[in-house]
Amino acid sequence: MRILYLDIDTLRPDHLGCYGYHRNTSPNIDRLAAEGVQFENYYCSDAPCLPSRTAMMTGRFGIHTGVVNHGGVCADPRPEGTARAFRTDATWSALPLKLVHGGLHTAYIGGFGHRHSAWHFYTGFREIHDTGKGGMESAEDVTPIALDWIKRRGKEENWFLHINYWDPHTPFRVPEDFGNPFKNDPLPDWCTPELIEEHRKLPGPHSMQDITMYNNEIDRQQYPRQPGEVRDMDEMRELIDGYDCGIRYADDHVGKILAALEAQGILEDTAIIISSDHGENYGELGIYAEHATADQGTCRIPMIIRWPGKKQGHVDNGLHYNLDLAPTLTEMLDVEPAKVWDGESYAPALTDGADCGRDHLVISQCAHTCQRSVRWGDYLWVRTWHDFYHLFPEEMLFNLKDDPREENNLAEAKPELCKEARDIYESWQQQMMSSLPEGTKDTLDIVLEEGGPYHSRNAMKEHGYPERLEKTGRGEYLAELKKRHPREFS
Repeated sequence: MRILYLDIDTLRPDHLGCYGYHRNTSPNIDRLAAEGVQFENYYCSDAPCLPSRTAMMTGRFGIHTGVVNHGGVCADPRPEGTARAFRTDATWSALPLKLVHGGLHTAYIGGFGHRHSAWHFYTGFREIHDTGKGGMESAEDVTPIALDWIKRRGKEENWFLHINYWDPHTPFRVPEDFGNPFKNDPLPDWCTPELIEEHRKLPGPHSMQDITMYNNEIDRQQYPRQPGEVRDMDEMRELIDGYDCGIRYADDHVGKILAALEAQGILEDTAIIISSDHGENYGELGIYAEHATADQGTCRIPMIIRWPGKKQGHVDNGLHYNLDLAPTLTEMLDVEPAKVWDGESYAPALTDGADCGRDHLVISQCAHTCQRSVRWGDYLWVRTWHDFYHLFPEEMLFNLKDDPREENNLAEAKPELCKEARDIYESWQQQMMSSLPEGTKDTLDIVLEEGGPYHSRNAMKEHGYPERLEKTGRGEYLAELKKRHPREFS
């Protein structure tokens, strides 16, 4: 069996043609979706990058692995302590090693481990080709290595090749000579002058005036596609076009990979998976060009699987986590799953088009905000412990069917639904903690105790954000920020 995993960083599903986008961003991905199974409600369990890919490769929630942050204690897996044997538990549970046990040769091409010092991510890969720029590389740095690998090893039997593209991730780095295929296309309907006027008033990192996180500073010589803020519809176009060009550029390189497989005569016999680590907020909760929340914009990701001889042209509407991939692959390959995995296989969706989704999901974020959310039915409930200086209410509730952009908080109007979500969350949290050694702390509590999420630290000392708010006409928020975050804003 040959399996190709195309991992395109920061990819929102609703910016792909196969998911209904009006721009032609993804012709090659769309082709694969038409030939396979497309998952509509697929989410990373833990956002953003480091927690998400750790969860996927371990088949476990961040509360179990310990990896939920981008710095501090919770950016590394929990130590096994005195229970650590001659080999770590990962020897028996890491997805790439499980694939090795199933007879596959495993290879990775990209820069993810380097970017986050996430060396645990590589567990089980027999080959690692580090593309050298720690996630700042563009597709032209990655594809030649992949094409060479396919030329040398593609015809061999039984391999798993993971290729990591980064182009939609900010700062936008698509080469200038690629041009802008979307310059004459309309923007999404939600992009309006009225929205810009309203969102420019909001505080918080990666808000409309601070797209580069705590300010609007960007080297336009190095990153000409990337605006530092949005003041008008022209800059809104720059932002959306920049993101969409990143997707189209990655898709063009997906096309090159498919052509290489076809040249080797193995395209039709290769299982191809396309997904991402997380999405990207573009206006949801007032955040732009960042994956900072536990919501629909950040945590919903595409998943497309074209498996030879299995369902074609099928759309699955069930609720699934990215950590469900590990037991799905082992079932498809008839390999014994790891006992510690939290994932549940959705292989029946691939083989028979069967509905095998979950009743609900609990999704988490502890690198920018501290949030945990419940996704069930038509609803998303968001509980916030640290607001990333956006002054979110403690509870938010959105009807995603009617309000996919999360504009109308229903928490006060529908307390019974909030209670239902709290009950789901508390049951999940208790279940997760009961399976950990006695005395183990919840990762969320650890993050809060050590000063908050990594990207929310030092707002005053390092970033001067209070002064930035005053300077940009948003000083009215400082009183409430001082109340909520006295260490950072007093």
